[in-house]
Amino acid sequence: MRTNDKYYLTTPIYYVNDRPHIGHTYTTVAADVAARYHRLRGEDVFLLTGTDENSQKNVAAAEKAGYADIPAYLEEMSRVWRETWSDLGLRFDDFIRTTEPRHIAAVNKFWNAVKERHPDDIYPGEYSGLYCEGCEAFVTETDLVDGNCPIHKKPPKAIKEKNYFFRLSAYRQKLLDHIDSHPGFIRPESRRNEVRSYIDKFMTDVSISRESVKWGIPVPGDPKSVIYVWFDALINYISGIGYGTDEEKFRRYWPADLQLVGKDIIKFHCALWPAMLLAAGLELPKQVFAHGFFTIDGDKISKSLGNAIDPRDLVKKYGFDTVRYFLLREITFGGDGDFSLKRLGERYANDLANELGNLLHRVLSMTEKYFEGRVPPAEGGCAEAAADQAEAWQNYEQALAELDFGGALDVIWEHLRWDNKHIDETKPWVLAKTDRKELSRVMNYFLEHLRHLAWMLTPFLPETADKMLVQLGLEPAGDKPDWKGQQAWGLMKEGATIRKGAPLFPRLEANSEEK
Repeated sequence: MRTNDKYYLTTPIYYVNDRPHIGHTYTTVAADVAARYHRLRGEDVFLLTGTDENSQKNVAAAEKAGYADIPAYLEEMSRVWRETWSDLGLRFDDFIRTTEPRHIAAVNKFWNAVKERHPDDIYPGEYSGLYCEGCEAFVTETDLVDGNCPIHKKPPKAIKEKNYFFRLSAYRQKLLDHIDSHPGFIRPESRRNEVRSYIDKFMTDVSISRESVKWGIPVPGDPKSVIYVWFDALINYISGIGYGTDEEKFRRYWPADLQLVGKDIIKFHCALWPAMLLAAGLELPKQVFAHGFFTIDGDKISKSLGNAIDPRDLVKKYGFDTVRYFLLREITFGGDGDFSLKRLGERYANDLANELGNLLHRVLSMTEKYFEGRVPPAEGGCAEAAADQAEAWQNYEQALAELDFGGALDVIWEHLRWDNKHIDETKPWVLAKTDRKELSRVMNYFLEHLRHLAWMLTPFLPETADKMLVQLGLEPAGDKPDWKGQQAWGLMKEGATIRKGAPLFPRLEANSEEK
């Protein structure tokens, strides 16, 4: 049975001006791992992802692709994004599109709620300043580096037009107070400090409509203007759970427990978004976590460089579990990192094939050879091993609570490396001739430990973990409500039959393209 606890988490919604690449996959994989972990804990999990379709980037991409009908382009590209995540086995509970009627209804309700609660918080004015089309953001001179946007390396455009403004500055102290009293609201700490400084020293009222833009959601009561894409897009986090259309569902899941974003959009999510919610009388999300960027072999991900890797291309050779593992083990979540095909191949060969796959294959092969493929008696068990494993579970869960995905994987790999070493030290092949009772105890231990490692791997490498459990003669994990029960020591049943299969990570042929 599920508990009454809910866990609502979101990815950013993605522009559909191009197909998903490995950078987008990084965020979505992290969300998927967190969601799987909380489902295993028996919580009522809701994972929302989707596409941002009211962006001028999308309009330009549609025109470049030869689409006269922009909605047709958005429909096609949104399908590509949704199917990519589904094909990769990333499990989301809903996929929001910002052109959907439910989202438009939510945006209208939200705008009107702000106007009703605080009539002066949305006011007409004239915007005269700089606008970065790449960021789709209004910027100031202090945001620029040598006159250019630091992200897109281009100068912003000077614009002047009549707009509606949101009185963001009215929420400065409330935001600072919230950040100070809720240290876990923005993570990691470096991003919290960055946002706090921005709110304290630089945050000003922001334009929330565009008069010169024709694609987007019209301003309520003023159809000649459209709502600024960020003011519209952020509302997806509540429109996707029923705000304005299903109030019971909305009350069930809001506030969000975790919102995952890239560091480039942290100010929108940790300054503008919480101020908007305060203005509308809604609770703030419990945590916003901003991960870093990563490069491809040292270069920024760029279409012009041709290095925007499609994750499905990697899956054809390595399988998606390998990609999941590499992204969360190689790159510290919250920091910057580098994606390298050479390092991916090395992680596959060393960590996954030689250490994890080889350990399972060795243990099952010896079980077949010495015990006719059946789980041997524990011969009194091992209290020390049970205590060791209990500590491992504690460290593993603590790491996941902190979104330290690499730390949780370190716990697993520390133990499986110890197992590989312990096999060489205990020498089951010698015990088979000299001490059958000790052999039985040792092999029972290895089988039981592999069961624990498989369960620990379930949120990270779901396909691999299920294969491990099946080869151990057990049922695949699924969304087990007895997560804590699976952490007990000694659940491998004496006499149960193992089902050794093919190696988890077969040897791959060298690829000349890897460098």
